[in-house]
Amino acid sequence: MNPSEQPVVDIEKVTFSFRDHRALERVTFQVWPGSLHGFVGPNGAGKTTTLKLICTLLRPQLGRITVFGHDVREDMPSVRRRLGFMPDHFSLYRQMTVYEYLDFFGAAYGFSQKDRDRIVGDVLALTDMEGRRDDLIQGLSRGLQQRVSLARVLVNDPDLLLLDEPASGLDPRARIELMEILRALKQMGKTIFISSHILTELAELCDSVTIIDRGQTRFSGPMDELLQRNTEQPTYRLKLSQPASGVAESLRGCYGVLEINPTDDPCELQIVCDANATDSNTLLRQILDQNVTVISFGQDQRHLNEAFMHLTQEGVRA
Repeated sequence: MNPSEQPVVDIEKVTFSFRDHRALERVTFQVWPGSLHGFVGPNGAGKTTTLKLICTLLRPQLGRITVFGHDVREDMPSVRRRLGFMPDHFSLYRQMTVYEYLDFFGAAYGFSQKDRDRIVGDVLALTDMEGRRDDLIQGLSRGLQQRVSLARVLVNDPDLLLLDEPASGLDPRARIELMEILRALKQMGKTIFISSHILTELAELCDSVTIIDRGQTRFSGPMDELLQRNTEQPTYRLKLSQPASGVAESLRGCYGVLEINPTDDPCELQIVCDANATDSNTLLRQILDQNVTVISFGQDQRHLNEAFMHLTQEGVRA
């Protein structure tokens, strides 16, 4: 994040209610250019409402939302020109072929037939759907239909992609392939805002994240910052090629080592140290002196699942 940059999405103290149900309460966060920003929260937390507000399908009741500097209430056309929204339940014209469906939306955006042929070819290539160009949508698997929906979002070449649960219902292979497409889009300079319940994949995919719960922002910032453990003592995670119990016993007597904690993996240890007594280089030398094969060693981070459970409350919001 460059301090001189303007955020792509800037949400400031946004409140929104459906009759007597308060969906959002003073929600505030920013999405920066070129980022792949995860948006997570329990069911009923307000994620879909937030996405609909950003893409101008709903209007903020209190607070302010800008997209590329344009206010979503005052300059709706400028906002819509620069974003693409993929809802969680997408509607496909199932009697059309893949080409006909994408060509239809290209025409709706006002592109000429020549430009539509080029654009449809480009988005089919990007989503690896060239071989399905003439297939009826109704005959495609859910994973392939999801790709068609993503291709439709890309027809107008948006700078910002808003994706609501894009991997929902996909098998593991289809999810992995979708994530690779999203990485490619990020490398092309797209800003991607993705709502998802698949936390492990978000942790690997996203460079920043916002966690929302009961209509309120619980965290927003870099993924690394969220996953850091809030502890005064440096904590490391060690993975060996063999069970680590013998190394654990040897390290307990080393100067500066405060705790040795096992994990679910018998070949892995969590090591808590005294910051004034040792450092990572010294600790690693002590480990290597045990004549063991180190698979990985580094600063311990908590998993996104752990951070999510810590920041959100139990129960389902009414």
